[in-house]
Amino acid sequence: MVKCNFISHLARVAFVNSPYYVPDIKEDSLMILETQRLLLREMTVSDLDALLLVLGDAESMRYYPKPFDREMVEKWIDRHRHNYAQHGVGLWAMVLKATGEVIGDCGLVWQEVEGHRELEIGYHVRCDQQRQGYATEAAYTCQDYAFNVLGCDRVISLIRPENIPSRRVAEKNGLKVVQETLWRNIPHYIYAVQRSESKLLTISNLRSREV
Repeated sequence: MVKCNFISHLARVAFVNSPYYVPDIKEDSLMILETQRLLLREMTVSDLDALLLVLGDAESMRYYPKPFDREMVEKWIDRHRHNYAQHGVGLWAMVLKATGEVIGDCGLVWQEVEGHRELEIGYHVRCDQQRQGYATEAAYTCQDYAFNVLGCDRVISLIRPENIPSRRVAEKNGLKVVQETLWRNIPHYIYAVQRSESKLLTISNLRSREV
């Protein structure tokens, strides 16, 4: 089981005093993390149309049972807003700083895997914004946040074996396959990295990498 020094609402307090905290840019959302090219903030209902372009796209969601429709995206936003309130983490809206547009999501989600509670890094990037290193950049910053702000010992990513792009993201950030599991009745690799094993990569190094 993964241990964290800060859990639930305490995680929200922890990052305000951390180097990652930046002021809100959206009245009804809370900024969480900033990278050189991206902002990660809490999702809001006003992000529905932007996230529908990501989660409703057949190509982006080819490793899911089906693309999301509008109602499913609404529930997705509600689920993660609930996670913010209950756990202090969730998937956050991924905002491209150059344009201010939401191009995906990335963040930390508690999952039950093989009878253990694990903190997963998840990410989705709009199809036309893929292969520019955004997922790698955002996911690494979430990993660093989990280790250095939340005090977690380990993070994972649950990835379908055939999902080569997501596997590359995990591997670039130092995660390795530790187990194959049947998760939600679908085969997945459990990618994981311990805090002691985490690569101390910088965001500047990640900018040149393609997802």
